[in-house]
Amino acid sequence: MPDDDGPAPARVTDIPAPGPHGGDAEALARRLGVDPGAVLDLSASLNPVAPAVGPVLAGHLDAVGRYPDPTTATLALAEAIGVDAGRLLLTNGGAEAIALVAAELGPGWADHCEFSLYRRHLPRLDPAGARWRSDPHSPLGGLAGPDERADVWDEAFYPLATGQWTAGRHDSAGAVTIGSLTKLLACPGLRAGYVITPSTGPRAGTDLRARLVARQARWSVNGLVAAALADLLVPVDLVLWSKQVAQLRHDLCSVLRVHGFEPCPSTANWVLVPGSPGLRSRLAARRVLVRDCASFGLPDTHRIAVPGARDLERLEAALCGAG
Repeated sequence: MPDDDGPAPARVTDIPAPGPHGGDAEALARRLGVDPGAVLDLSASLNPVAPAVGPVLAGHLDAVGRYPDPTTATLALAEAIGVDAGRLLLTNGGAEAIALVAAELGPGWADHCEFSLYRRHLPRLDPAGARWRSDPHSPLGGLAGPDERADVWDEAFYPLATGQWTAGRHDSAGAVTIGSLTKLLACPGLRAGYVITPSTGPRAGTDLRARLVARQARWSVNGLVAAALADLLVPVDLVLWSKQVAQLRHDLCSVLRVHGFEPCPSTANWVLVPGSPGLRSRLAARRVLVRDCASFGLPDTHRIAVPGARDLERLEAALCGAG
């Protein structure tokens, strides 16, 4: 029977093993025999204050009946970010952006405690090759210092951490910038990312973008993104969103401390919780999913996405029951 804290918990042995990247709500729902919507997925770090994209997409459903043309969407995003559209490439999520850039730049290096897709897609690990870096660091959550250098910067979470679209290293340092609208707009199923090629340095100009286009599968950016992105960008308020995320992150940390955890400092829309063995399984049994960080080389550490206010209440109830 359900108790006052929500549905009766499943057995911990019923919880599926974590995947390599989080976002395992459907796998957990299948194992528990519930609808995916019944699972609170805090293993994927999405914008907790983004408006729902469904109403906007509903006005563009006719786009699925024709081949996509990302021209208008590219122009809209380039204007929002403040870059030349000739140096911006829309992609099928940040994952495709990473794969395309890695294939084009060739051997490179990413530290072990970095987002694992970098190492997965690099054709060969070479400390002398292009260096990859996330900012804020995924999973540690801190912003890069002014003296840190990299050839490719993944800024998937940068707007929510800073209230700005980009640090602009594609202009100031000749670096390639990768971004993810999937995270910013909280629409992982829609798949929308981008690459900004540098204006300075050996990779400057439009040639790099042209080579990435040549590698990209035809019609990679789907029709809904191509048709709706300009409208999806209208309500974006990075300054407001970053302030709201910071407050919600503070609230999350307060709840975690009440339950005996000490989250690490973070500028991102998630926090790391070291010294928390078994936390994923205990919470998943109550239909709340957090990220196991063993794949980052951080055993007994979990990453918890910053939830909205109502979801924080649900997390707190699960923590009370999973103690």
